Amino acid sequence: MERERHPDRASTASERVRAGGTADGTTAPASDRGEQLQRFRVHALASGVNPILYRLTRTVLLPFLLVYFRLQRIGAEHIPRSGPLLLAANHRSFLDPFVIGSLTRRPVYYVAKRELFAKRWQAWLLNALGAFPIDRGAGDVDAMATARAILRRGDCVVIFPEGTRVRNGPLGPPRRGIGRLALETGARVVPVALTGTDEVRRGWRIRPRRVRVRCGAPLGFPLVDSPSPALAATVTERIWACIGLQWEWLRGAPIVTVAGDVHEVPARERRIEREARAA
Repeated sequence: MERERHPDRASTASERVRAGGTADGTTAPASDRGEQLQRFRVHALASGVNPILYRLTRTVLLPFLLVYFRLQRIGAEHIPRSGPLLLAANHRSFLDPFVIGSLTRRPVYYVAKRELFAKRWQAWLLNALGAFPIDRGAGDVDAMATARAILRRGDCVVIFPEGTRVRNGPLGPPRRGIGRLALETGARVVPVALTGTDEVRRGWRIRPRRVRVRCGAPLGFPLVDSPSPALAATVTERIWACIGLQWEWLRGAPIVTVAGDVHEVPARERRIEREARAA
């Protein structure tokens, strides 16, 4: 519920409150910040993306990605054109949601860390483009409920199972939230891997680096009302292994499983992938 505004507050003070602070510039109480974040989630459900802004942004951004970053999109035909859909990907850079959004004409929604919603203009822009906030590390039930509702109405949500950016080295261990979402909504899951986005940004410089993204065939899971943690972890493991296959195809890096064990992709699976590429 939106917080009541006092009539004799100055406009600058009101802006600070809406941005996550108080009238004197200090940090707002946790309950107020929670209400602010919840408004963005409600907007994502009630209004969705701003269609004009979304199409304009995609029209401008796609040629830039293709030319400046020499973006290579592989397997985009695997993305269903309708129905509830989870795009599950590894996370290396702030650029990842935009690269994934270029794979389909469908509007995509995605979770973003709450810190990105601290500035009013940035929060509005992200929310209009499909982002809604998540409080990382706090078991954000509201953010997951928002994702479930968006999926149940037949839309597309981008999830980064690692939960945060992993800039260097192999893939990080996933969290089981992606498995729970897939089971509770019955949404199909397309495994996605990205490479090159971690090399784009150095300070404030956006450098021209080759970016590649690859999608695997969609995965289907049964609809389960209250999946157990063990079942959610098993589904997450399967999804993450498929993301790892796309990653290995692009770079040959090792996979990290839910349990944290590092292993190489089996030779038989690598051979199947090579044969599929040669076909």
